[in-house]
Amino acid sequence: MLCTPEYVFQDVSHITPEFLAQKGIRALVLDVDNTLTADRSQELPPEVAQWLADMKAAGIGLTILSNGSAPRVQPFAERLGLLWVSRAAKPLTPGMREARRRLGVQRGEMAMVGDQLFTDRLAAALYGIPAFVVVPRGPDLDWWVRVKRRGEKRFWKKYYDRGGKTL
Repeated sequence: MLCTPEYVFQDVSHITPEFLAQKGIRALVLDVDNTLTADRSQELPPEVAQWLADMKAAGIGLTILSNGSAPRVQPFAERLGLLWVSRAAKPLTPGMREARRRLGVQRGEMAMVGDQLFTDRLAAALYGIPAFVVVPRGPDLDWWVRVKRRGEKRFWKKYYDRGGKTL
């Protein structure tokens, strides 16, 4: 169950402040590549920009947590006005602890949003918080991510076999 999704969303923009309130979530830890934007892109899709604005207006704390390097993550995060943690080493949890400290919330008040089961979902499970997995925004450009995606297939099957839906 550590890698099987709990919730799957078509896109980050499908996660609503109302859904978060029902779950007691006040802050989100966000992956970048194939979650907020396409892999390696610095361009933010308009619907994601609006979603971020809506989350901020609703008082939802936001920070980026990425395994990417600072030169990749910092300009993207700063342009959005978000806190950020790079080289997070997900699925290990030190980056999660730092993100929680920066957000100033209790563990039970935060969730991870990302596209990969073996990094984002597993990091959330190991840290004891919910994961909101999103359908990747585009193709994976790194070979090791493509390899991991093949391994994720059995966990996706478990999710859908038990009646899981894409929200």
